Amino acid sequence: MLAEQPVVRFRAVPLQPQFHQLCDESAELLRAEAAAGLRAQPAQASPKHFYDELGSRLFDAITALPEYYPTRIEAEIFRRQGAAIAAELAGSDVLVDLGAGNCSKADYLLGPLQPQRYVAIDISTSHLRSSLWALQQRHPDVEMIGVGTDFTHSLELPGGTHLARAVFFYAGSSIGNWAPEQARRWLSGLRQHRGARLVVGVDLVKPIGILEAAYDDPLGVTAAFNRNLLRNLNRLLSANFDLRRWRHVAFFSPLKSRIEMHLESATTQRVCWRGGEREFVAGERIHTENSYKYTIEGFETLLREAGFGGVRCFTDPGRWFGVFTAHA
Repeated sequence: MLAEQPVVRFRAVPLQPQFHQLCDESAELLRAEAAAGLRAQPAQASPKHFYDELGSRLFDAITALPEYYPTRIEAEIFRRQGAAIAAELAGSDVLVDLGAGNCSKADYLLGPLQPQRYVAIDISTSHLRSSLWALQQRHPDVEMIGVGTDFTHSLELPGGTHLARAVFFYAGSSIGNWAPEQARRWLSGLRQHRGARLVVGVDLVKPIGILEAAYDDPLGVTAAFNRNLLRNLNRLLSANFDLRRWRHVAFFSPLKSRIEMHLESATTQRVCWRGGEREFVAGERIHTENSYKYTIEGFETLLREAGFGGVRCFTDPGRWFGVFTAHA
């Protein structure tokens, strides 16, 4: 007698990713915001101006540097403890990837969680399209939606996308770009979604030399990434920044527990843009990014203050990085 063969089911029509551009900041608004930052004391620029196509590629290169440990260690935590992390999130059918970028971190949870729907959110769906198509081939039974919106302001999603008991996935230590009070308010806002679960990657406090090397590598990739922001401002504002006259500066502030990135004027120079100008003296800086570092206990406290419970931290043996889970 022949052994009974397993039934193999094939989807008649393969799933295809859907894309929705819900929020696209107008060039006028971006120009006004950027010009206001250049006039501020001290001058500042939003990190959103890092990420044109070249900036995104430079950041991908940064994550491959030996000095830049967060991406490598976070991946190792998921590789070793992914099943235990997924067990904390059991019962969720929707995975929402916040700041998905190239969707490279989605596989951390798509395998162990096996959600019915994956929602990849970034400021523009143009960054998501090719990545989401490739991801769909690896997970053909998962409904995939790419959403272009600024989730830091509001979590606007297309009609019919229900987020009850969703897992909100914020990987790569991006939570550190916000001051703790800003992060607390934003996390509190996620609690409006009934039964929300949270997975967030957090860079932890460690020796200053290790922290600073991760943001000022000897190859100068991070310096190029930082200066590329000026190239983007030139395009946005019709400005005349000369990238050769600006130095990359990155350092850890123990008092504020954060890495600060700046661009420092190498000479006294006048920068002009459409509708404005400013003289930068030698040594004057434009503040481009912060990256806050937490202790395990400090971030656990922040999550509880934001209204989350059931907090757990999964970390590496050196306690350099933490993956936190929690539920509303």
